[in-house]
Amino acid sequence: MKFPGEAAERVARALLQSGPSTAAELADALGMTTTGVRRPLQLLVDAGLVARHERAPYGPTPKRGRGRPGSVFSLTAAGRAACDQAYDDLALSALRFMSAEYGPDAVEAFAFDRAEQLAAAVRHAETSDASPQDVADALTRAGYAAEVEPLGKVAVQLCQHHCPVVDAAREFPILCETETAALGRVLGRHVTRLATLAHGDEVCTAVIPISASPQATNVGSLGKVSA
Repeated sequence: MKFPGEAAERVARALLQSGPSTAAELADALGMTTTGVRRPLQLLVDAGLVARHERAPYGPTPKRGRGRPGSVFSLTAAGRAACDQAYDDLALSALRFMSAEYGPDAVEAFAFDRAEQLAAAVRHAETSDASPQDVADALTRAGYAAEVEPLGKVAVQLCQHHCPVVDAAREFPILCETETAALGRVLGRHVTRLATLAHGDEVCTAVIPISASPQATNVGSLGKVSA
């Protein structure tokens, strides 16, 4: 599905990066007026690409100003798909071909290699562990629109508002499994995945303890995982 105009696409991609937002927050992020944002927002809502809520469906609740609370907007599954549909279709087709021609072991090998590349993109030194923010920054550069939220004093939550290969991950869950393992390895601590876009959740979330664990999840320790 295409976006209903250039302005609507700008607003949708801003939502992709920031997560649930009010019209005022989107206007600030895009350098537009609130009135200028409302029209493309309504077009996106009418097209089923954006949903309107009375409160944030996930993530932090946007700050409220004076007066009547504003609506909160977030991308729907269709809206997220519209941002990277061509790439996701290509990835899914390639994995299906690989599975049919060379078997599930080939898909598994690809997933492990992809996880290694993710680890290399995050790690800033071979002798030191990366921080959760380093992971979020690397994931955002890769198109995952990630951010870190505090969870009390003992952990943080990694939120990925977008996945450029969500359809591929839905059919080949090993992509998610090896990615989670890679994050644990570069962080030096256990990562617990709570929700994924591939499973139909609103956002991918993972809990990361603040203190490093001596037994972090390792990509090579997963063993065989069937897709």
